[in-house]
Amino acid sequence: MEFEKETIVAVVGSKNPVKVKAFKDTLARIYPHKQIECRGVDAPSLVSEQPMSEKETYQGAFNRVNFCQSHFDADFYAAMEGGVDNFTYGPATFAFVVVSTDAKLQVGRSANLPIPESVFQQLQQGEELGPLMDQLFGTSNVKQKGGAIGLLTNGLETRGGNYTQALTLAMAPFLHAERF
Repeated sequence: MEFEKETIVAVVGSKNPVKVKAFKDTLARIYPHKQIECRGVDAPSLVSEQPMSEKETYQGAFNRVNFCQSHFDADFYAAMEGGVDNFTYGPATFAFVVVSTDAKLQVGRSANLPIPESVFQQLQQGEELGPLMDQLFGTSNVKQKGGAIGLLTNGLETRGGNYTQALTLAMAPFLHAERF
């Protein structure tokens, strides 16, 4: 997708600085000669605070991006929703991303990060992953920093990096609209 104007305006369905930075960085990589104006807004997910399935996690991201499109004027809208699920190979956390324009909506998904069974059991009891990880690792507000990914990989990967990869992959249909 080409832009005639100098500035690309983007709205992210969260004020979490990790999510806003991930989308801004993604757009800056894709459009290196454009100015990127990216802001986060409070957008309701309309799902549980801690989504516990792939379906619920996707729905949260979709609801956030839909809210952004309904209430703001931008070139791109994006939402990221982190969730957990218990797969046949064990529990894991992941994120769904939804990127849209007025003409197209695209869904992407991050890689899975295995989580301990004991953590998943606590999540099933109503805990949220970020605060639970803070408690286990003695950190503070990790969900607005490296996330569980940073903690469980000893900083080799981060929540922001995981979002950036998923967002970049989701942007492929925008980069090659004639092929999609």
